[in-house]
Amino acid sequence: MPDPRIRPFEDRDWPAVRAIIDAVVESGTSYTYDSGLSDQAYRALWIEAPPGQTVVAEDADGTILGTAKVGRNQRGPGSHVANASFMVAREGRGRGIGRRLGEHVVAWAREAGFRAMQFNAVVSDNHAAVALWQSLGFDIIGTVPEGFRHRDDRFADLLIMYRRLQ
Repeated sequence: MPDPRIRPFEDRDWPAVRAIIDAVVESGTSYTYDSGLSDQAYRALWIEAPPGQTVVAEDADGTILGTAKVGRNQRGPGSHVANASFMVAREGRGRGIGRRLGEHVVAWAREAGFRAMQFNAVVSDNHAAVALWQSLGFDIIGTVPEGFRHRDDRFADLLIMYRRLQ
């Protein structure tokens, strides 16, 4: 199976990206986003304006299997640290899509001159994500105890993960 092509998001991708967002947010297991937001609200959350970018992972047949966004974690004196978010479609899971998106975003941020990358809210019991980010060189540098509430009212810690880029 050939690797997916990672390319910049285009407006024509929005229906597929929105479907991925809906599925991931509705699962209630990994994002602190409210469910049921309007197109405009989800676009504002997901489509990263320059100097950041939003990308998609596209299969050979044009199917969007995942998406990521990368940009500044903070403004002003904190703008040298990048932040990124990732979502993979159900049909893309287990195929290395998250890893490819992660590798792409880390390389892009390094080339863009960011000194580090920080993830602010990785759900601790999303073991696949935690393992992936650790395998890509991210360390857990902080924990927000019970910072995430699952749909079934269980609580999980939110992890802050960090990696130097330069």
